[in-house]
Amino acid sequence: MSAAVLGATGMVGQVFINLLSKHPWFEVKVVAASERSQGRKYSEVTNWKLQSPIPEKVADLEIVDITPEAVGDVDLVFSALPADIAGKIEEEFAKSGYIVLSNASSHRMDPDVPLLNPEVNGEHISLIDEQRRRRKWDGAIITNPNCSTAILTLALKPIYDEFGINRVIVSTMQALSGAGYPGVASLDIVDNVIPFIRNEEEKVQTETLKILGTLTNPANFKISASCHRVATLDGHMEAVFVEPIRKPNPEDVAKVMENFVGEPQKLKLPTAPTRPIVVRYEEDRPQVRLDRMEGNGMSVVVGRIRKDPALDGVKFIVLGHNTIRGAAGCSILNAEYLKAKGYL
Repeated sequence: MSAAVLGATGMVGQVFINLLSKHPWFEVKVVAASERSQGRKYSEVTNWKLQSPIPEKVADLEIVDITPEAVGDVDLVFSALPADIAGKIEEEFAKSGYIVLSNASSHRMDPDVPLLNPEVNGEHISLIDEQRRRRKWDGAIITNPNCSTAILTLALKPIYDEFGINRVIVSTMQALSGAGYPGVASLDIVDNVIPFIRNEEEKVQTETLKILGTLTNPANFKISASCHRVATLDGHMEAVFVEPIRKPNPEDVAKVMENFVGEPQKLKLPTAPTRPIVVRYEEDRPQVRLDRMEGNGMSVVVGRIRKDPALDGVKFIVLGHNTIRGAAGCSILNAEYLKAKGYL
């Protein structure tokens, strides 16, 4: 199936290009970016930051305008656009009949737009039908979560299903790639931790409840987030404190996490990791450098599951790759899920 990538020259756009270059179902045929890049070859204007080289099939593609007319005839569109411009542009594509898989935050909290982390809330895909009815368009917008939220909700899902949740407190340590390029200035982040990421805490708190809720109502538990930028390149680490409704011991939590699989695993979707949650039992794991590529960057790695006396619950560390599971990889998995469910 032919795909376009909007915002193809940015950090998340580059990850889309890299992951899709090896994909068995989807092939990038169109790259779209800002006006200053249009009409030039992708390889000429992209400040490529990934370790692997620019894929040959994409290197010579000419960058086009970010409009349905310029993008033309493709089967689906991946959006890596900045949130401040994504909203209206994605709507124009959906009005023109395109399926838009968006990494932007612009439409995540719209009540008729799926905020999809497919192992966690695959049933929310049916919001597409409501979206089309309400907005009177043939296309659709499907969003994936904020990077921290994608990692957190995958770890919380088996706990929520098995034991219920009263309260969650999460403190994140977020990699530099989450800020894009050029991102955080070196003089600000070297020898430092920055205890503020604009809008991040609000996204974690609201998106988590939407994802773990029903089609019409958010989940009914309290959540508090504190988000911090640290000097790692890729991989968000989160310290999570959970007060379950039922009171499991740490061994019970580890077991339900290890046994957890979602519909993408049952459907054997190409990007779905065999084990969406990998539990480590060493006292000092997960570690960012060692564990962020687990499951080709699509698994989350959980460790240090232990009792939490303050919340009468459990606490643990979870790590996930922020630009793969938390961004482009999740969006591609969403596209695979749509295809498997007959929406593509």
